[in-house]
Amino acid sequence: MAGKRIGFFTRLLDDAPAGERYRLAAEQIVHAERHGFDSAWVAQHHFHRDEGGLPSPLPFLAFVAARTSRIRLGTGIIILPMEDPVRIAEDTVTVDLLSGGRLEVGLGTGTTPETFLAFGIEKGERADVFARKLDMLHRAWSGAELGHPQNRLYPAADNLQERTWHATFSVAGAERIGKAGAGLMLSRTQPRSPERPDATLPEIQNPIVDAYLANLPSGIAPRIMASRSLFVADSRVEALRHAERGLNAVLERFVASGHRLADRSLAGLIRSLDTHVGAPDDVIASLQADTVLPRATDVVFQVHSVDPPHPLVLRSIELTAEAVAPALGWKEAPSQQPVRLRPLTATA
Repeated sequence: MAGKRIGFFTRLLDDAPAGERYRLAAEQIVHAERHGFDSAWVAQHHFHRDEGGLPSPLPFLAFVAARTSRIRLGTGIIILPMEDPVRIAEDTVTVDLLSGGRLEVGLGTGTTPETFLAFGIEKGERADVFARKLDMLHRAWSGAELGHPQNRLYPAADNLQERTWHATFSVAGAERIGKAGAGLMLSRTQPRSPERPDATLPEIQNPIVDAYLANLPSGIAPRIMASRSLFVADSRVEALRHAERGLNAVLERFVASGHRLADRSLAGLIRSLDTHVGAPDDVIASLQADTVLPRATDVVFQVHSVDPPHPLVLRSIELTAEAVAPALGWKEAPSQQPVRLRPLTATA
């Protein structure tokens, strides 16, 4: 992991009411910054509280930006087919300014079929809708006129288009992302095909990385983010106890999304759901076997689907920064000056 960036990712799934979820997630991101993490990412989910607790990631990141000074803040992902691209352009540039240029914009098509209906879209239309809205988002960021010569994005976007990331499960998607020169976002887990039910996650994702790199235009530096499920505890016994509870709580939801779980023992769930769990030495050994990670520029860790209590999330962040990431070659970036925002002043 030498030269790589490490990140903390949250779907805001703490076992608490929404407002408390937001407070805890913000505290976790502040803790990650304090321990040298390079980035923090939040997911967008509509309606389904057990899949994710945050329908509006950009207001949340503006809230977090005011409580942090260095850590980069990203969306993983904004479901673009369900959004107005001009409003996304306006909101992203505003959050980027408020954060001192720390915003990273992850985009995707979305997956939950019934959610699309609330936005007047059929799931089968999502790829076409995504492409159309992505083009409009890029036009807005570039300063093009929007429906009238006087309509141009204000505030103006600086280089947000160079900080976009797209998520995909497929080789075809990676080809498209590479051609666009965007960053590639890889999932922490994904269903296996009927033809290869025992394939490992690296066996699935290395061809995706190959396709991305093969299609990246000359002169564009690759940006490859590997998200991974990781929970580090002070002891293996403690880690496995929480993993057993957490993974069993979500396994039926994974089955419904296409995962095949022939072995429902704890070891089988850890393997099938691509979870790295244990004391630091256990997690280091597990991550060292992942052949995607040496190819990634960014490795982003999340405690889902173990979902331990908040104090143990904080402890996992500490152990990741203090033991796991350094053992894999990560070095904390030299401390940077905090972002200083000029105070707002009243005008006559």
